[in-house]
Amino acid sequence: MLYYLFDYLEQLNVPGAGMFQYISVRAGVAVILSLWLTTVVGKRIIKRLQKQQIGETIRDLGLEGQMSKKGTPTMGGLIIIAGILLPILLIGKLHNIYLILMIITTVWLGIMGFVDDYIKVIKKNKDGLSGKLKIVGQVGLGIIIGVTMWQSDDIVVRKTIPVYEQNSTEIVTEQAMDIKATHTTVPFFKGNNFEYSDLFSYMGEKAETAGWIFYIFLIVIVVTAVSNGANMTDGLDGLATGTSAIIGTTLGILAYVTSHVEFSEYLHIAYVPHSEELVIYIAAFVGALIGFLWFNSYPAQVFMGDTGSLTIGGIIAVFAIIIHKELLLPILCGIYLVENISVMIQVGYFKYSKKKYGEGRRIFLMAPLHHHYQKKNYHEVKIVTRFWIIGIMLAILTLIITLKVR
Repeated sequence: MLYYLFDYLEQLNVPGAGMFQYISVRAGVAVILSLWLTTVVGKRIIKRLQKQQIGETIRDLGLEGQMSKKGTPTMGGLIIIAGILLPILLIGKLHNIYLILMIITTVWLGIMGFVDDYIKVIKKNKDGLSGKLKIVGQVGLGIIIGVTMWQSDDIVVRKTIPVYEQNSTEIVTEQAMDIKATHTTVPFFKGNNFEYSDLFSYMGEKAETAGWIFYIFLIVIVVTAVSNGANMTDGLDGLATGTSAIIGTTLGILAYVTSHVEFSEYLHIAYVPHSEELVIYIAAFVGALIGFLWFNSYPAQVFMGDTGSLTIGGIIAVFAIIIHKELLLPILCGIYLVENISVMIQVGYFKYSKKKYGEGRRIFLMAPLHHHYQKKNYHEVKIVTRFWIIGIMLAILTLIITLKVR
């Protein structure tokens, strides 16, 4: 709303109103607003959660300090969601298609996570929302994002198209055009751009349609995997919050160069017209996470619950897809990936050994992986700090292989 107000004031030649057109200014304001909301307003939300006795139910799993967390307010993801949406509604271009998709993602997964927490905490059903319904919600969101990217005329990628001499195969010049494309960035390769439709070139005229169908399927997989990965990572004070802030900052850098025609051309990455509003969104996202970390760091005064973790993971997935960097997520979200894999290995081997040996055996002392280290008597703060350090290393690696390996 403020964006449109300052745009109107600029037309009236009000001094200083034009500053609000700059991405850097609005991104800075977004960070400040989200930090203020999550720290000041967040404190009131925590008190309300305490008053309503909306506390975490803790099972005694033999983990050091685990039972001391019993009764700590959960559903704190509401603080993060408010810290994202309110600044965006105030200073974002609300007609921007990319911003609309991110708002839909935030609200969609926020509601799904809230329902899950509500069933667990209020209804006292420890299973929460069924796994099938969660998958349906994540798949539904992925389909909405994918189909919108396919059908919306506002979502394009700028590519350099060769112009041939008439009745000849000789290239006369090259022309930049905004086109619909299943375009993505491939890590580790020079000239690291790839079209999914190229996988189906043997299908002739149907290759583009097949490429989009495959792309939508991939989007569904990415949204589901990353959302669940963030959910698995949320098990120690500040772990998911800090890790996600590192990932968000990296995506913000990538979004900025992706939305800048000169930077994207120099770095040989896809230029996505009108995607600069994503920088504003990710600024609010990182600000909200850092503000929430004020209360979520050890010893945590509030937990984000599935309201926060499912939403954070979905936001990261959809954001990366929109800027065509989804193939970087296995590296950038390496913490999420390892946490997910540790659970799959643990469950898979337990079932296999039970069938083969008659008793279930485990590879890790406990899964997800961070609980394995807790079982080995590592202090919670040490585990979280080391995971953050690994997250920073993965973020730097992601930037290097994207911006420097060309």
